[in-house]
Amino acid sequence: MTEKKPSEAKSGKHKRAMQKQKAKVDQRIEEASEERGVFVLLTGNGKGKSSSAFGMVMRALGYGYKVGVVQFIKGQQLSGEEIYLRDQCPQVDFHQMGTGFTWNTQDRDSDIAAAEATWAKVEPVLKDDSYHLVVLDELTYMIAYQYLDENRILEALKNRPKNQSVVVTGRGGGSALQALADTVSEIKEIKHAFKAGIKARKGVDY
Repeated sequence: MTEKKPSEAKSGKHKRAMQKQKAKVDQRIEEASEERGVFVLLTGNGKGKSSSAFGMVMRALGYGYKVGVVQFIKGQQLSGEEIYLRDQCPQVDFHQMGTGFTWNTQDRDSDIAAAEATWAKVEPVLKDDSYHLVVLDELTYMIAYQYLDENRILEALKNRPKNQSVVVTGRGGGSALQALADTVSEIKEIKHAFKAGIKARKGVDY
């Protein structure tokens, strides 16, 4: 009997492992029979939450789906996402609170009024089944700072059209928001260039 070479034995072991993995994946795909929109929460202290959400916007647009994007907190400094969506994607309904960061405004009453006005733009979208995907960027801060009523937000998300997916980004947001979400991803910071004195880079950071 010819003894197998080490490379052949390794290849055979790899093939068996991948066959086993494929069987598990195929089974999970078969078991996932429910067809509906999902609520995705992207949280954590790391960089990339909004970037991930806008990646999903591009994905939805690739299929010709209708998309709505509402940004809380951000708004005074232009971002590449805003420029591109406004100039190249008129089919995307894009709205910003426009006040900038709360540490810049330093005016709680004004921030609350701006949050209420912005949420008034969101609620009709969360009732409109023509939107395949809705991104609520930095919404978690509206709950954390108590600018908006948490129950009002949760009810709107819970009662949205069955086939509408929603992505919420921002640090924290509370246990109730996490419990309602179908998918929760926490992005953890390991290192950040800004803390090393490197300026934010146009086209990378904003």
